[in-house]
Amino acid sequence: MEYRILGKTGLKVSAMGFGGIPIQRIDAAGTRLLMEKLIENGINYIDTARGYSVSESYLGEALEGIREHFIIATKSMARDKASMAKDIGISLSNFRTDYIVLYQVHNPSMAQLEQIIGEDGALEALLEAKSAGKIGHIGLTAHSAKVFEKALELDWVETIMFPYNIVETQGEELIKKCAQKNIGFIDMKPLAGGAIENATLAMRFVAANRNISVTIPGMAEISELQQNLAAVNDTTPLTCAEYAEMEKIRKELGTQFCRRCGYCAPCTVGISIPNMFVFEGYLSRYGLADWAKGRYDAQPKTASDCIGCGICETRCPYHLPIRKMLERTAKAFGK
Repeated sequence: MEYRILGKTGLKVSAMGFGGIPIQRIDAAGTRLLMEKLIENGINYIDTARGYSVSESYLGEALEGIREHFIIATKSMARDKASMAKDIGISLSNFRTDYIVLYQVHNPSMAQLEQIIGEDGALEALLEAKSAGKIGHIGLTAHSAKVFEKALELDWVETIMFPYNIVETQGEELIKKCAQKNIGFIDMKPLAGGAIENATLAMRFVAANRNISVTIPGMAEISELQQNLAAVNDTTPLTCAEYAEMEKIRKELGTQFCRRCGYCAPCTVGISIPNMFVFEGYLSRYGLADWAKGRYDAQPKTASDCIGCGICETRCPYHLPIRKMLERTAKAFGK
């Protein structure tokens, strides 16, 4: 495993870390097996968040006795001081520890960022926790390039997390600036939230960018871990065939696609919105019509059940026109 320095934190992190969203699908015992495999393969960086339901607590249980092998990073959506202080306390309890290496402000808007750095904002709680030895470093995550650019100007920001993958390269110049300013860059969504089916190619593309400190694919299965490891450990240059495949993926997905992050949930009428777009992708891009229609029809609520309230769109960090996308999906499936 290759190791890189996480910017001004000085932390030596594995080039590939562990994204903790998917472990919500398994349990603490399954998480423990994954943690043991991470150790075997030299992976020392773990990312999760307060918002990932049981992820922190599963990790807290799974890391008993082996915590010293890992750099633990989590994040909070809290914007004010009191809420952030509360979340830090919950995270410490969930992890069964008195110290978290990296605590991040989770996906603020420009307006929320002003609140965070203002009087009684979340930053005050983070700085107090850092002074008290409860957290080691402070970072920020973003889905907006404007927020990313602003974060580069904030002296308290030691790391920045942002999407970067085959189809999302809008942050490439800002990632270079991270390296220039010695700010650690954490790459999220290397597989575009699962939209990129060729995981090996996706991980090879990301690993080739030397300005990335660590990339954090979400994993819940040993097979996923093994596949991703093989890709990032393959240091041979990308081939002409691989570049051609990447261009094909870009044309197929474009920019208006669902990353399956789940922030749009819960739907007012119970539609599993990401699943709708997954099934449409298999129908339109991969020619698996029978499979896609069978899965679509088995859903308790489908795209045609959308009532057009638009609440999902207010939550989407990518500002996708979800209602129009659901209309398209319903039309594709004929219901």
